[in-house]
Amino acid sequence: MLTFKNYNIADWFSFYRIAAAPWLICLLLLDNRNLFTWFLLVSYSTDMIDGFLARKLNIASARGSQLDSFGDQITFAIGLLGLFVFEYEFLKKNYLLILIAFLPYVIQMLLAFIKYKKATAFHTYLAKLSAIVQAVFILWLLFFEPIYWLFYGMIILGVLETIEEITLIFMYDSWVTGVKGIYWALRDRRRLKL
Repeated sequence: MLTFKNYNIADWFSFYRIAAAPWLICLLLLDNRNLFTWFLLVSYSTDMIDGFLARKLNIASARGSQLDSFGDQITFAIGLLGLFVFEYEFLKKNYLLILIAFLPYVIQMLLAFIKYKKATAFHTYLAKLSAIVQAVFILWLLFFEPIYWLFYGMIILGVLETIEEITLIFMYDSWVTGVKGIYWALRDRRRLKL
């Protein structure tokens, strides 16, 4: 049985994102856009910190990767909720493009749960880039106003990243972490079902 002492510093940054979710939801319910946005910025920042620490300190693990992915999904969902509460008109105006990016993501999640019984944690370069662009766009929109070229870039990257994740799901029979992308997966034939 694992106890909290078995978790490393990178895991604790992932835990922060999970633990911050109820607080962020309270801020949404209190209609406090400013405080919500600042705390969302902190959550997005911990996403960058945990992966960096795991690699730098050589403490990366499958458990940590899965915890990081769970924290990422919660932060992404809370960010979307924030847009729904504070930028509903923007979402309504652009719902079709948002659906184009969101539906493949839902399909990817379903495929992962059907095949692996849990979400993927590939952490590809494209996924990292997509997450950064999503965070920048959401935060900029909440702090200031929409930047449409950034919005379109976020949609395109999101769709490409989801297609890559779906492809990787079909390439790997068992759940794996730390796959940089399709190119690297093809080079790593030991873990593939090819």
